[in-house]
Amino acid sequence: VQLVEAGGGLVQPGGSLRLSCAASGFIYSDYAVSWVRQAPGKGREWVSSLGSGRGGTSYADPVKGRFTMSADSTKNAIFLHINTLPPEDPSVYYCAVVHLGRYHGTDWVGGSQKDEYDYWGQGTLVIVSS
Repeated sequence: VQLVEAGGGLVQPGGSLRLSCAASGFIYSDYAVSWVRQAPGKGREWVSSLGSGRGGTSYADPVKGRFTMSADSTKNAIFLHINTLPPEDPSVYYCAVVHLGRYHGTDWVGGSQKDEYDYWGQGTLVIVSS
């Protein structure tokens, strides 16, 4: 199983980025996908999920209206469109996947803990600076 994130980099405050996560080695449609970010010295923060809970897309309150998560199932690729970035600490954005059966029948839509997921990528760094 492999998850490879890309698209991070330096962006000015108010700018936009598109992060991608290339997935391989598993049946993509059997898994829910999340984006989780972590700033230096801070804990991981759940950002968004696709396919968890009742399906569809879920977002953490701090990013609602600014981030959009999407997927291209033909390419096993997941995207996170980040808009209107405020000045903030640099963060590493990770994509993580969990088998749909693990939380079936629960209210779980996403989380920040490592053991909530089956696989993690290595992350891509986003730096917001003028």
